[in-house]
Amino acid sequence: MLAAAKGANLALMFFLELGVLISVGYWGFTLGSNWGVRILAGLGAPVLMGTLWGLFAAGGGKNATYALTGPFRAAFEIAWFGVGALALYASVALTPAVIFAAAYAANAVLRLAWKQS
Repeated sequence: MLAAAKGANLALMFFLELGVLISVGYWGFTLGSNWGVRILAGLGAPVLMGTLWGLFAAGGGKNATYALTGPFRAAFEIAWFGVGALALYASVALTPAVIFAAAYAANAVLRLAWKQS
């Protein structure tokens, strides 16, 4: 039973990572009335966020180009998922942003307790 919960927590982490990319993309497509800005931000923001994740945090740091550990990893994750929550808040509403942030917080606490990357 615990193994299933740990697997579900890792799956949640993956879906939260995708959620950040979707959130910033959606936010970009909701900016202003100029289609050029919308397309640039809607496509560019997820590319930028994905690049940052790949450079500093991919695979729990195992696949990252410049792997962060300890408090640097924690700060990066909080900022990265915080940007996802802020993008939801800016483009949709407060409730989805709070749910997203709470899901990340619960996931992070469980990953720490279960020593998952």
